Amino acid sequence: MKFNTQNVRFIMTFMVLGLLALQIPLWQLQGSKAAFTLFDLFAPLAAAFIGTWPGIIAVAAVEVVNFFAHGARVLDAGTIIRFFPMLFAVWYFGRKNPFVLLSPLLAIIAFVAHPVGRTVWYFSLYWTIPVVCYFLRDKFLFARALGATFTAHAVGGALWIYTFTMPAVVWIGLISVVARERLVFALGITCSYFVLNNVLQWLENKSSFNLHWRIDRRYVLKRLA
Repeated sequence: MKFNTQNVRFIMTFMVLGLLALQIPLWQLQGSKAAFTLFDLFAPLAAAFIGTWPGIIAVAAVEVVNFFAHGARVLDAGTIIRFFPMLFAVWYFGRKNPFVLLSPLLAIIAFVAHPVGRTVWYFSLYWTIPVVCYFLRDKFLFARALGATFTAHAVGGALWIYTFTMPAVVWIGLISVVARERLVFALGITCSYFVLNNVLQWLENKSSFNLHWRIDRRYVLKRLA
């Protein structure tokens, strides 16, 4: 999608909201000063409304600005790794593209190839979820959100095991934690998408011209349709 005036405004507004959300931590990442934030609950949405590449650029811009604003205080390997997984989640949540499946599949291979990962290979089975959800994403919004958040987890997990020395027992202990946190993220992405989809529909109804946003009419309230 082209960078028209409406998309630029969307990106600027998204950046402001994203920077605010990045300041609200949810929980700490194991072995790092970095933390999951409120931003993880809605970041993938950008690609759904303005296109995959503009959405990736918007999310990357938020992370870069936040990094230079606060990175000096929490700069470690975990902080740097946190930059990349969300971009893959945005890519997954955008338009359906079979190439997005390379991310979780390569992550599984990389994880199992690691000496520690080989002993807890079943941890990487989480990353088959994006593959399954890929075939359900057009029918169920939650499947699309779940696939996106587990794609981010796959990329982050593969990078994490090669960066940090974490014994197998820690990875085993994280299995239940991952289930809870990813369900929260998927629900957050689903709810955020529904709300934003209706807000953008309302704005389009109030405008005298087409704003060219990719609004999904299936998730628009009847009174706004």
